[in-house]
Amino acid sequence: MILITFCLFPKLILPTPSPRSMEYAPVRTALYASHVESGANLVDFHGFELPIWYSSINDEHLATRLAAGMFDVSHMGLFRFVGKGVSEWLTGIGTQDFTRFQTGTCGYTHFLDTDGNIIDDMIFAIRTDEEILGVPNASMVSVMLEWFTKLLPNDGSIGIIDDSEETSIIAIQGPKSMEIVSQVLGDSNKVGRFLCQDISHNKLSVEGWIQGTGYTGEPGVEIFVPNDQANLLWRRFIESGSDLGLVPVGLGARDTLRLEKGYLLSGQDFRWPGLGKLVDSNLPEGFLSRDSAETSVPFGLNMGHEFIGKEKVLQSLENSDKWTAIRCVARGPSPRPGHPVMDSDKEDA
Repeated sequence: MILITFCLFPKLILPTPSPRSMEYAPVRTALYASHVESGANLVDFHGFELPIWYSSINDEHLATRLAAGMFDVSHMGLFRFVGKGVSEWLTGIGTQDFTRFQTGTCGYTHFLDTDGNIIDDMIFAIRTDEEILGVPNASMVSVMLEWFTKLLPNDGSIGIIDDSEETSIIAIQGPKSMEIVSQVLGDSNKVGRFLCQDISHNKLSVEGWIQGTGYTGEPGVEIFVPNDQANLLWRRFIESGSDLGLVPVGLGARDTLRLEKGYLLSGQDFRWPGLGKLVDSNLPEGFLSRDSAETSVPFGLNMGHEFIGKEKVLQSLENSDKWTAIRCVARGPSPRPGHPVMDSDKEDA
């Protein structure tokens, strides 16, 4: 068996940025002013100017695990899939069975090409019987929009609305997150893990959507609001949550937090070969092509229905000699993508 590893390293490893557009200047999210006020160290990431850290990656990582961290994840996309039969349509193209999820619940899925390669992974929320929200990765928004559009029914019964540019996404993560949400938005907007709802009446008159999801492994929420309400909400969270240990968190700790839990990162743990060869990479072409079985992330895979790429996933599940993801802790200098993996005899594994 050949192994590919998710390793837990003390240093940051981020994928090569892949901007949504080819413009030189990175896009600033609606929360840019708040980041500057907080002294953020800003970088160009996937074509967006975002904080890599505020104080330090270690401090922000630990604050999220022990108290609460707040993240600007507005670079992620937001799609609304609408129409009668939308759950059945998504079930036919994704690895998750959307029809098993009730209104007000969330889930996780992969979307594969016909060869079984993961194109993108996505957290979704069932808003109504005829509306499902999906959050594609930042670098994949245009790719996924085009892919979904090509698969729409010819009768026009299903549509896709891209709200990525109009929406800010704020994540509050950590054991104190729900207490902080309650202080700012009221008890009626506290949601459980993988539950979701429209934001109800609150003293800030903030409107939008809140769901009990995140990518840190901690309790928490992701909040979707119009861009013009984002800074008010961010600043109020800082004011109300600082006494409980809330800190703003950059991309650095976001990466180490998800890595510590073994969550996948698009572009690093898998990469769709349809994007072409990686630039400035010593990895063999197609090396990061993965199907859902090879990622060892079972909670996004339901084999009880037909979906695009299922045959390849079945082959992987039945084949013991395949790529498999494992989690490990490394001591000493941090390996980098493309470094060889050696076995106990110091042979290339």
